[in-house]
Amino acid sequence: MLIMPKKIRQLIKDLEKAGFVNRGGRGSHRNFLHERGITVTVSGKLGDDAKPYQEKTVKQKIEEVR
Repeated sequence: MLIMPKKIRQLIKDLEKAGFVNRGGRGSHRNFLHERGITVTVSGKLGDDAKPYQEKTVKQKIEEVR
């Protein structure tokens, strides 16, 4: 069974749902900040497939704020 990677736009939706706020960035980079002081940077165009490390990082950061 082949698992399809998430899209960058889905990672962003997941972060925003967890309370992260987009603080902007340069080019295709977006910096997200949570009120607890936790930051994460997501790079890539919205329609791009997320790299495995990006999915892992976003998942870890969301777990940190729970």
